[in-house]
Amino acid sequence: MSLPTGYFTHKACWQHEMGRGHPECPQRLDAIEDRLSASGLNAALQRREPNPASLTDIELAHDRMYVAGLRGLSDNLRDEVAAGGPRHAQVDPDTSINEYSWDAILRAAGAALEATDAVIAGELANAFCAVRPPGHHATRNQAMGFCFVNNVAVAAKYALQRHGLKRVAIIDFDVHHGNGTEDIVAGDQRILMCSFYQHPFYPAWDHQTADNLVNLPVAAHTRGMDIRELIDMMWLPRLEAHKPEMVFISAGFDGHREDDMGQLGLVEQDYIWITERLMDVARRHAKGRIVSCLEGGYDFGSLGRSVEAHVRVLAGV
Repeated sequence: MSLPTGYFTHKACWQHEMGRGHPECPQRLDAIEDRLSASGLNAALQRREPNPASLTDIELAHDRMYVAGLRGLSDNLRDEVAAGGPRHAQVDPDTSINEYSWDAILRAAGAALEATDAVIAGELANAFCAVRPPGHHATRNQAMGFCFVNNVAVAAKYALQRHGLKRVAIIDFDVHHGNGTEDIVAGDQRILMCSFYQHPFYPAWDHQTADNLVNLPVAAHTRGMDIRELIDMMWLPRLEAHKPEMVFISAGFDGHREDDMGQLGLVEQDYIWITERLMDVARRHAKGRIVSCLEGGYDFGSLGRSVEAHVRVLAGV
């Protein structure tokens, strides 16, 4: 009997919010849940609620003082809220926390770690983590771009350090460059990071040139078939050469043509194609082991459909 696909989420991920009208909002998870329910895909998934990640594990990818500062900011905010003060603390111009954010941050990272444990243990074939806040803009010592802890980078380091894997891959198909992940993994030859992203665009980041990075910046309005060709030419040969023992995905769906956050032209069929290619790599080199974590995606309709398409391939249904 084939192993199930895990689906990790937690109610704490709904409680983090950054103010009225912010695009990175709890309703994003509602859109995903509604779509999975309407499609009948829920029946094919094994749902799990993660525990909070330990600070020791988070510090595999983040500076200890940064993590302590983030926790302290959260503690101070809770005290201020209890005293009738402001309900949010600003971290950067578009990123803030509320009194529940710290728990959501820990649960989101915990989902990536517990998914990694379960997939490596052979309990699950692969897993998708429907979590927020997202993570791929969080650098080793800075929160930015809606992100605080880099869930995928933490999980990749954890697989290497705690489980003794020799090589892993991180794939990032968000419309924005995963600058935080790049900051954490650049130069670590155990990790091959492959990404495409709209450029020039957020963030303003000097892309690194370490040879374990395969950066594919593409112009606004690039369509899915052009991106598929780039993946065939640039990602897949490097992945074959690297032979990852596990594949981690920063799954951002804001490159969809209906998502106003960016200006790329992807559709659900493109996410299916990308996921199928990654499944092929994982089957050949990693015993099928994939952990995918939600990043961007801000148009509710296209987000729900795209996650369904992605997870349907992971689940093989």
